[in-house]
Amino acid sequence: MTRPRVHETVADLREGIAAARAAGHRIALVPTMGALHEGHLSLVRAAREQAEHIVVSIFVNPAQFAPTEDFDAYPRDNEADIRMLEELSVEGVFLPSVAEMYPQGFATGMTVGGPSAGLESVTRPHFFNGMAIVVAKLLLAALPDIAMFGEKDYQQLAVVRRFVADLGIPTTIVGAPTVREADGLAMSSRNRYLDADARRTAALVPQVLRQAIARIEAGEPVAAVLADGTAQLTQGGFAVDYLELCDASTLAPVGPGSLDARLLVAAKLGKTRLIDNMAVTRPASGWA
Repeated sequence: MTRPRVHETVADLREGIAAARAAGHRIALVPTMGALHEGHLSLVRAAREQAEHIVVSIFVNPAQFAPTEDFDAYPRDNEADIRMLEELSVEGVFLPSVAEMYPQGFATGMTVGGPSAGLESVTRPHFFNGMAIVVAKLLLAALPDIAMFGEKDYQQLAVVRRFVADLGIPTTIVGAPTVREADGLAMSSRNRYLDADARRTAALVPQVLRQAIARIEAGEPVAAVLADGTAQLTQGGFAVDYLELCDASTLAPVGPGSLDARLLVAAKLGKTRLIDNMAVTRPASGWA
C-alpha cells in the first residue's frame, strides 16, 4: 500500500491531477468533512469503478454551520482518515486549511434555489448556500470527471446537481446508495454522538420510513401516513423537524405528475440530529 499524496493547497492539488491526466487517467473527487466511516468508503469504492485517480477532500466547512451548531465539536481525525484511504489505495487527499479555502478578503457567496427550498432549509436556512460555495470551489479546484455524493443527504445531492448544471461545471455528479448499519440506521459521522440507549432508539427512524412507504405504496392517504409516522417518532423521544413525501427529481411536494418520490425525515434525538430518506414507488392508483 502507498500512502495517498496529501495536497494542502489548490496549486499542489492541480499539479497532482495534471500529472494523472497526462497519464490518461479519469479523475474522481469524493468530497467529505472527514470522520470517515463505511458510508464514505463505499463512495470511494464506487468512484474506483469509474476512475483511475481518486482524490478525497477532507474539509470541515465553517460556512455551512450556524453559530448554534457543532462546528468546533464536529469529529476530526485526519490521520485515521488517511490510513483508511491508504487501505483503499486512494491516490490523493485534499486537506486544505480554512485560510486556503477562504483566504483573507474572501467576499463571494452563492444563493441556491430549486430543490433547496423547504426540508433542511426550514431549520437550517444557512446550510445550502454555505455548502454550495465550498462544493463549487472544490469542483473548480479539481475539475474532476466525476464527483461522488451519498444519497443519505438526498436534498444536498439534488442541490449540487442543480447548481452544477446551472453553472456549466464540467463534472458528472454521481449519487451512491445510502450505507446502513445492521439495524437499518443510515451511517453518519454524527452517529458517534449517540450513547448506547440513544443508539438503540435511533433505529426507529428507518423503521418508521419503511412502514410509511409500505402504506403509501399500498395506496393509503399520504397525509394520514405522514401524521402517523411523525407521531410514532415523537412518542419514541424524537423532536421531528420534518417527515415529507417529495418528488424525487424536484423535491417539491409530491403531486399528480410525480412518477417517483422520496420520503425524507429529519429528527433530533437529544442533541443529535438524524436525517434519512428512502425511495417510494408511485402506487398504481396514484398518490392518495
